[in-house]
Amino acid sequence: MKVTTPRILAVALVAGGLGLLASLWFNGNPLWRTGPGERALHAAVNATAPAPPEGVTPAGIGDRMPAIALPGLDGKIVDLAANYRGKRLLINVWASWCGPCIEEMPELQRFATSQGTEGVQVVGLALDTHDGVTDFLNRVPVSYPIVLDTPGPADASVWLGNTKGVLPYTVLVGADGRIERQKIGPFEHGEISGWAD
Repeated sequence: MKVTTPRILAVALVAGGLGLLASLWFNGNPLWRTGPGERALHAAVNATAPAPPEGVTPAGIGDRMPAIALPGLDGKIVDLAANYRGKRLLINVWASWCGPCIEEMPELQRFATSQGTEGVQVVGLALDTHDGVTDFLNRVPVSYPIVLDTPGPADASVWLGNTKGVLPYTVLVGADGRIERQKIGPFEHGEISGWAD
């Protein structure tokens, strides 16, 4: 069979169309976003990530949440495991310079408010400077706690499984302290409640 430019273009178009359909189906199918499918997606994204530094073991779904103790905006150290023991915890990694992070913050605020003190607790983990975060929060306030870390190859988000350093990045930790879900990229309007169920 002779390979011609029109034939190559037709194959590329069909492959692209199938990829688009698969993306729409997988992203809209709740079965894909749980269990092995979610693990496979996360593994595929991380396959091209640089190796973490020696001594850093990124957590995966089912792993215990790594020990993370970071300063809050008031300078006091917040030990996430101790402070939220026995509660489900949604950790959203963001930065004041990250456009998609900023767009999803009102959705995170709505979710945090709807959960109250007994539901899923929300914590923002800012890979940013104290001044950058406080300036931003003066314009776009949120009521959920914020902790700070310096971005880098061994920051808290890498320990939480974000080996590519993509922002925003969200982790859902179960009441048992194990990671239930990991999400690369922003939440769409109304998505968080279903994702955290």
